[in-house]
Amino acid sequence: MLADLLRESKRTIVYTGAGMSTESGLPDFRSSKTGMWEMEDPSKVASVTALNQHVEQFFQFYKHRVLAAKGTGPHQGHKILAKWEREGVIKGIITQNVDGFHTMAGSKNVMELHGTLRKVHCETCGQVYDNERYENDEFYCECGGKLRPSVVLFGEMLPEEPFLQAIVESEKADLFIVLGSSLTVTPANQFPLIAKQSGAKLVIINLEPTELDYLADLVVHERKIGEVLLEANDLLLH
Repeated sequence: MLADLLRESKRTIVYTGAGMSTESGLPDFRSSKTGMWEMEDPSKVASVTALNQHVEQFFQFYKHRVLAAKGTGPHQGHKILAKWEREGVIKGIITQNVDGFHTMAGSKNVMELHGTLRKVHCETCGQVYDNERYENDEFYCECGGKLRPSVVLFGEMLPEEPFLQAIVESEKADLFIVLGSSLTVTPANQFPLIAKQSGAKLVIINLEPTELDYLADLVVHERKIGEVLLEANDLLLH
């Protein structure tokens, strides 16, 4: 049925959440309480306050996250989405994820709502660097300013450009596919609603039920995203 919906659609937009990343072996940021962070609340160490008041803890937390992302990479689902974009099957990807795996897989029109861990930038002068700086314990800019990952911290607004683009893409979509998001937080749950209200068909593929399943034209639970996309891709080839 997913392959049929993709064939019929003229403008498909994909939305990805944490479930897309966990299939690559990356721990879910919200539920990961292992190792040195077992007693830490990520919302406290990954916040604007931490950057200003507990900077060494902040640096070590994000070094840990950068290394975790470097230790994994895109899975077959990411690669199929990139292939579909090249072939015109989908038009773009809206993502909550900061690992940069969609871009690494070859996707071009990626709206990163929460930024990316692949870059760090100076809090003072804005100079942008590769995240290898964090790998090498280089946490300060040439100007002396603190280097921070180019992600949205707790206490910050979402970047305006990808957010507004995501709204426009959701409004224009005639098929909207959610992959690996529980759709419990705002604005994550707003984009499928915008798409549905604008007349799009809605597909939700997530391990567990979501609050918007009742609105969906197709719901898939308890299946790996990569497997479902691979099956749909095989059917699209025939």
